[in-house]
Amino acid sequence: MQKLYTILLALFITITQSLWAQQPVKPNSVDIYHQIQKLNFLGSVLYIAAHPDDENTRLISYLSNDKKARTAYLSLTRGDGGQNLIGPELRELLGVIRTQELIEARKIDGGEQFFTRANDFGFSKNPTETLQIWDKNQVLSDVVWAIRKFQPDIIINRFDHRSPGTTHGHHTASAMLSMEAFDLANNPEQNPEQLQFVSIWQPKRVFFNTSWWFYGSQEKFKAADKTNLINLKIGTYYPALGKSNQEIAALSRSRHQSQGFGSTGTRGEEDEYIEFLKGEMPKDKNNLFEGIDTTWNRIKGGKAIGDILYAVEKNFDFKNPAASVAELVKAYSLIEKLEDKHWKFVKLEEIKKIIAACTGLYLEAVTDVQEITPGSTLKVKWEAINRSDIVMNLEGIGAVPVFKHQGEQKIRPLQNNVSLTETITLDLPNNFDLTNAYWLNQTGTNGMYRVDNQENIGLPDVIRYAKVGFWIGINNVTIPFERLVVYKYNDDVKGEVYQPLDIVPLVTSSITEKVYIFNSDRSKTVSVKIKAGKDNISGNAKLEVPQSWKVTPTEFPFTIDKKGQETIVVFTVTPSSEASEISIKSVITVGDREFDKEKIDINYSHIYKQMVLKTAEAKAIRVKIKTKNEKIAYIMGAGDEVPKSLTQMGYEVTILKPEEISAERLQNFDVVMTGIRAYNVVNALAYKQKLLLDFVHNGKTMIVQYNTLDDLVTKDMSPFPIKISRDRVTEENTEVRFLAPNHQVLNYPNKITAEDFKGWKQEQGLYYPSEWDANFTPILSANDQGEKPKNGALLVAKYGKGNYVYTGLSFFRELPEGVPGAFRLLANIIALGK
Repeated sequence: MQKLYTILLALFITITQSLWAQQPVKPNSVDIYHQIQKLNFLGSVLYIAAHPDDENTRLISYLSNDKKARTAYLSLTRGDGGQNLIGPELRELLGVIRTQELIEARKIDGGEQFFTRANDFGFSKNPTETLQIWDKNQVLSDVVWAIRKFQPDIIINRFDHRSPGTTHGHHTASAMLSMEAFDLANNPEQNPEQLQFVSIWQPKRVFFNTSWWFYGSQEKFKAADKTNLINLKIGTYYPALGKSNQEIAALSRSRHQSQGFGSTGTRGEEDEYIEFLKGEMPKDKNNLFEGIDTTWNRIKGGKAIGDILYAVEKNFDFKNPAASVAELVKAYSLIEKLEDKHWKFVKLEEIKKIIAACTGLYLEAVTDVQEITPGSTLKVKWEAINRSDIVMNLEGIGAVPVFKHQGEQKIRPLQNNVSLTETITLDLPNNFDLTNAYWLNQTGTNGMYRVDNQENIGLPDVIRYAKVGFWIGINNVTIPFERLVVYKYNDDVKGEVYQPLDIVPLVTSSITEKVYIFNSDRSKTVSVKIKAGKDNISGNAKLEVPQSWKVTPTEFPFTIDKKGQETIVVFTVTPSSEASEISIKSVITVGDREFDKEKIDINYSHIYKQMVLKTAEAKAIRVKIKTKNEKIAYIMGAGDEVPKSLTQMGYEVTILKPEEISAERLQNFDVVMTGIRAYNVVNALAYKQKLLLDFVHNGKTMIVQYNTLDDLVTKDMSPFPIKISRDRVTEENTEVRFLAPNHQVLNYPNKITAEDFKGWKQEQGLYYPSEWDANFTPILSANDQGEKPKNGALLVAKYGKGNYVYTGLSFFRELPEGVPGAFRLLANIIALGK
């Protein structure tokens, strides 16, 4: 068993991490045969772009499912800087969602997923700016690392490295870095610190995944010289799956729900073009891997393995997959002896899954708790069952070596269709790692996440260490398998449900509001919600603020009896007499230990539940903001937290559902405000718009926040013609010029100055109108460096007795970030007509 523990240790410290093991995979014969075909193809492709959603799922699916190539997508960022169509999460929380969406997409199209440490800081208009905000050397080293680790024969760039300024700066930068890394990955002097884990590697060729769109029109593309282009016919139909390649790709792309990228599959032949850029151009344009040995012969000792596995593929019995097991186990033993560490690791993992699938081997380690704290005892129920006539034994079962396992090790036969189950106890050390998105564990910069452990860089998912190992003996060969310990329960509606096991702090806390506005010397109450990670927690809560601010009481004692229960304690905070912005931090003391983390749960049905640990803090602003007593109806759009900020400003805010909009109900409000992208996602606004415009005409104010120019639910969003564009100002601290300095919106009740546009986050605004009716008064003008002025950020029009306002200013980002000037300007917009 000592040898087995050594094997297990080596297996468990591997950097391959995936939530794919949460839901047990139960492949059928067609799936198994497909896996065998991929096992016998030793070629790989790395697709490179900048964001979640940039990848071409049609091409990834084609390469993985038609060509059987090992295919991966390297997304330089996790999409943190985008918008969220399904909820209020932004920035790093949105990045967590989009990470999971990419993982789910790859499950469907058959690819693998990687990232770099680059932080999606928001829209960038050119790669020069992008590479100034990113640490170019770090991101380049991450691309080199991905190439050395994955060892692609072929690289395909989504974007053109030769056309800066024609698309998102992140896009062009991703292609530029790919082109540099293509050569540098084979240079031992480049990032030599990586070579203790991986070897240098030279891909064979690199392409640009072009299309007519990059040429400006289909006509221009049709007339273009295609000498360096390869035309891939990607419209494959897979009879065994009953789906076309495009249908699989559409299902994959539809995982990007936070971006609203639901896609309908197509059928029939379809062309995909890739342009040769560097390396060796294939002589046969019908064979992307021409000149690359993709057989077992490419590696030393591979021929004997190939002789076995090609016969397994040829003779595969769909009615009795277990008939292949004896030969598969022989091949497994030979793969274990390979000198090529890269292919040895890849193919061992592949063939183990195939052996398990052929025998119907089901292995599971589940617990009945979803959260547990370090230092606790965890009961794990394991199950092992062999559903074939193959003779096999369970030679041992154990846990990751950092656990103390009070379990019995003995050899037990796994008889055909006889389940073995047992409950074992695992003692988690007090220093056991908490569950978190690993790239958020340390403080990074605006452009980069910080990950110090080289082996972790680029891993797609949360790293989880609670695992159980099973050693299965077949034909005198011991094969180690691992399973993550997962939480499983039965839902009365959904049935069997699996979720990750989360290791949580002993206690967490959260300040109930993330921004507090103090516009006078008056104190405010600040509530702190405390949640226990285990039973019987007692301690003290306190708020940490600068000395010029005061908190009473100094400490607040609490007791919580049951794990998962919450209690709320309330402090009184008195601001400094001077204008200031501070952080309020919640700190919980239990015994001699302090806890300062907030636990944020992200729950959406299309991804596994995610837990994020962040510092438990809020922002407090002592600023002079004059407001009136307007009553505001807020119509939610794609999801934002603006209503919370309005409440902090002192307004009476009602979330008005679209079906509740009526002339009678609107009489109760002074202002109607629509959330971001409301006219893109709220279909009911199409037939409620007349009521809203009548509301304005009768003397009230309507404020419409940004919408995109595609798929508006009504053309009558505004009482006067307005044309939305893609114009935006991404340099958040660029100069803002006042086009109508005497307009009420800049003067009442707050005097707006240039100071109010300092400290904005990520961008000033987006999707500005480029054309508008003469009834509108443009208020502000700004532009990014080297561009023409953008004057559509804030448009105000009199309509009847009231005021209609359209704004692309990013209030949805600035208010939750506590930007004082954004609060002051919005107060003036709300006060129009007073």
